[in-house]
Amino acid sequence: MFCHEDLPGWDGGRSNGFVNGIHANRMSGGFGGRGAPRNDRGGSGAWVGQRGGAHLLAQYKTKVGITHRAYELFSGGNTGINFEKYDDIPVDATGNNCPPHIDSFHDVEMGEIIMCNINLSRYTRPTPVQKYAIPIIKTKRDLMACAQTGSGKTAAFLLPVLSQIFMEGPGEALQAQYPIALVLAPTRELALQIYEEARKVAYRSKVRPCVVYGGADIGQQIRELERGCHLLVATPGRLVDMMERGKIGMDYCNYLVLDEADRMLDMGFEPQIRRIVEQDTMPAKGSRQTMMFSATFPKEIQILARDFLEDYIFLAVGRVGSTSENITQKVVWVEDNDKRSFLLDLLNATGKESLTLVFVETKKGADALEDFLYREGYACTSIHGDRSQRDREEALNQFRSGRCPILVATAVAARGLDISNVKHVINFDLPSDIEEYVHRIGRTGRVGNLGLATSFFNDKNSNITKDLLDILVEAKQEVPSWLDSLAYEYQHKGPTRGRAKR
Repeated sequence: MFCHEDLPGWDGGRSNGFVNGIHANRMSGGFGGRGAPRNDRGGSGAWVGQRGGAHLLAQYKTKVGITHRAYELFSGGNTGINFEKYDDIPVDATGNNCPPHIDSFHDVEMGEIIMCNINLSRYTRPTPVQKYAIPIIKTKRDLMACAQTGSGKTAAFLLPVLSQIFMEGPGEALQAQYPIALVLAPTRELALQIYEEARKVAYRSKVRPCVVYGGADIGQQIRELERGCHLLVATPGRLVDMMERGKIGMDYCNYLVLDEADRMLDMGFEPQIRRIVEQDTMPAKGSRQTMMFSATFPKEIQILARDFLEDYIFLAVGRVGSTSENITQKVVWVEDNDKRSFLLDLLNATGKESLTLVFVETKKGADALEDFLYREGYACTSIHGDRSQRDREEALNQFRSGRCPILVATAVAARGLDISNVKHVINFDLPSDIEEYVHRIGRTGRVGNLGLATSFFNDKNSNITKDLLDILVEAKQEVPSWLDSLAYEYQHKGPTRGRAKR
């Protein structure tokens, strides 16, 4: 047992606010460089004991200038021109005593810290998933939420969870390596992205987000944890490793979030998830608050997820597994030996400066296509599971910045990555299941922006014909006549071969 004074930055209530006389040049967003959170001890915010409870002092000095580092932190993408269309998306919340949804961030008490950082993030009003998820989480209910890609799911759980941490304080006496909240993500890239969003929400507070993931220096990650961690973002494998080394304990984890939950439960992560949640010191369901988010929740995964949830609310924004109408979907018949020339035609038509994400099925295929495009004079890069973490991060940075506006990727880039200005997603190889298709094309048309997705289809993709047709019809997209006929044939006569159509 030990007390709040052991927490990094704890000043026993002596701080008089977020700024407390710190020169503006030291207000660096509360964190250091990439992957290196920093906590100034000069009084940039603290939990302060009041009225017998623990509260985070919320005297935010709005007139303090925004520094260059803060500008970088909050200079990401904003909502697009079709944001108002989100109001037309049907929402269904089922469960006992579901709290009413909000229409504005001001409709629920989240504290001055959160509200100021919402303004800095340029969030004008909540998206549908945020309207419903925020009050559900604020009333301490478990949640399974299914919403379209690019609909604001990350903020939907970070805002209320960090708001509760700010308002309630750390509660029980904690050590540095005992986080209050845990967010699990299936990939390194998604974990880093969630961590960056957490930095924004926790800006100029004493709450320290940290991130741990495989493929990076574990020693450096352990040193960051030892400096204090209130919200931990982690990939399952690296977290299990650190737990078994005794570097992280889940004893006081009051909030558990599984992002892209269906993939973590359905694609080999289930044993690690159960190890973290059920076979260690994490509070049991009912004692902790558990939230699951994804764009797709197949029925079998919904059943499996109930092992982790207690009296939960199921939130469906749009049809479960559907796509956004902001994405124009094109499906073209292209034989394998014509794909490269067809791809060049598309790239020339969209312009070399537009960010284009090209999906392939294999790591070898990603390397080969990158080499081909490079020889054709295109600035491009690639990302797949065999590339080192450093190479993957560098590839994403080059793509985001526009230095390499074409990114060739395997499925590792399909889930959850938020690259706000991707104009075109091309399925050079279609995936084998429709859920993966939904996630891939969701890399464009995010948060109200318009996007284009083009998919190369041939006989090898016959297994998703009917599902693909249903997706196009539901999203009010143009359906090629050959796809309609093919779906009918597969359904009633069995597959036929040799259809060479454009």
